Amino acid sequence: MTHKLYSFFKKQKKIIFLTILAIVALAIFIFLPIVLSGHYLFEQNTDFIKSLSTTTPQKIVFVPSYIKTPDVVKGIYMTSWTASNKELRDNLVKMIDDTELNTVVIDIKDYSGKIVFPIEDNPTLKAYGSEEVRVVDLQDFIESLHKKGIYVVGRIAVFQDAYFVKLRPDLAVKNASSTEVWKDHKGISWIDAGSRDYWDYIIMLAKESRKVGFDEINFDYIRYPSDGNMQDISFPQSSTTPKAVTLKNFFSYLHDNLKADANSSGLKISADLFGMTTTATGDMGIGQVLENALPYFDYVDPMVYPSHYPATFMGFDQPEAHPYDVVYYSMQSAVQRAEKMNPISTTVEVINGATTTIAHTEDLNYKSKLRPWLQDFGLKMDYGPDEVKAQIKATNDDELSSWILWSASNKYTKGALEAEQ
Repeated sequence: MTHKLYSFFKKQKKIIFLTILAIVALAIFIFLPIVLSGHYLFEQNTDFIKSLSTTTPQKIVFVPSYIKTPDVVKGIYMTSWTASNKELRDNLVKMIDDTELNTVVIDIKDYSGKIVFPIEDNPTLKAYGSEEVRVVDLQDFIESLHKKGIYVVGRIAVFQDAYFVKLRPDLAVKNASSTEVWKDHKGISWIDAGSRDYWDYIIMLAKESRKVGFDEINFDYIRYPSDGNMQDISFPQSSTTPKAVTLKNFFSYLHDNLKADANSSGLKISADLFGMTTTATGDMGIGQVLENALPYFDYVDPMVYPSHYPATFMGFDQPEAHPYDVVYYSMQSAVQRAEKMNPISTTVEVINGATTTIAHTEDLNYKSKLRPWLQDFGLKMDYGPDEVKAQIKATNDDELSSWILWSASNKYTKGALEAEQ
């Protein structure tokens, strides 16, 4: 049997060899493209992986979670230095949590002229060199406040700007007797309020601050200087224009560039005014007139600190000792002046052939824009719960509900505040 098989394979050797060769060729024909294709795909994937390792990571775009202005604003002020210290700022945030407070005002730029947060997406603003990062995590801090429902206002000290004066001395307030930069009693230099180049800088800063997450931008020191040698002072940029007109033009410029800008949609703006603007008939030499500010800002914040009123105001030897009377009288005057500005229109109604003229106030209430700064500090006397409460009561008695407390040291009288409802 074995011999027969051997003989058979010997005779058919050629046929068997050709059959095996055909099978191998068929296998190569079928499987080689698959193998090569897999190798090609592997190379493609390898190249893709390599490209990932050399490509710059995509930057995550931050979108702030703005919150609506509270119907009643009750706030406190926080310096950039306090905001940069987690323990200090957390203590103030806890006080907001525990009391009726719902708003915090944080410095964006103080009298030094330094911008306190990182400028990341605006090379033009960054090129000015005014960046001094004091609050590294300001963006995250604001987000944490928003999560608690806290309204966040950014404060810009406008025409007090020591840094910009050094950068552009041609725009500065000068001595009248020389070309030297004028300084006030505190040694602070000022930008001439008529400097249009500087207006554009402030607009740019406000827009960049909005991107960080601020719900409102508050403009302070929007005036001409008052404390210094006023006999030796000149204003190269605005000497031919009345101060009140210059500031009104500035207010209008802020409004047109911030409120009408689509990128700033929803942004609220506010103005800090001298307390006596509510009772003074002129501009007091600093250019501020209440009626010139009200049309251009969402809120106007007179600084009605009793300690800052002159002796004999309202017949008081020491106005600071009369917090209720000073605030009530000052804000009552502001309310009366604001109400006179409310536009009145008339309509004619025909009933049974008879005509009746109806006067009504349009939906524009300047009184609702008033939001005073109240003092939580003492100069010639100590201020405690009674004095702070008296100012709040005076505000409420003038049928105003919003207010913000000022303390340069950021130490506030919790006993003057109601517990959180």
